[in-house]
Amino acid sequence: MPIAVIASAGALTQVGEREIVPQLSDALIDVSGLTGNTFFTPMVAGVLHLLDPQHVYAGGTRRSLVLIELKLPDIGLASVEARAAFIERATDIAYKLMTPGHDRDDIRINIVNAPDGGWGMGGHAYTGERLTEAITRAAAATGTQV
Repeated sequence: MPIAVIASAGALTQVGEREIVPQLSDALIDVSGLTGNTFFTPMVAGVLHLLDPQHVYAGGTRRSLVLIELKLPDIGLASVEARAAFIERATDIAYKLMTPGHDRDDIRINIVNAPDGGWGMGGHAYTGERLTEAITRAAAATGTQV
């Protein structure tokens, strides 16, 4: 479940550059209700792209931004409430890690869902049903709830 953070260079503090992907990963795992799930946790991966501020725009005007894109299988964050909870948590995380002079409107979040069977790891395509089964098996093996 890739998380891509695209930020204007200088929009994040040095700590922010180091911490934003791990903190967003933790937030996704928590909001999904899968903390400690040995199948789900390693599926959450992320990257940080820092761009020259000259190449970042909002409304056609250069603007220092942090853009967060989350790509999920179709079963991920399936309810409006779950998506809203992630967006709120992700915004809070990014805002705390930004340099002074930025506000919450400088953070944009987009959640994209892959069609059933259109998400994979390790060369294996997973349907929503297969993902649910694997997550449930991992939870049972560790004695956690799904």
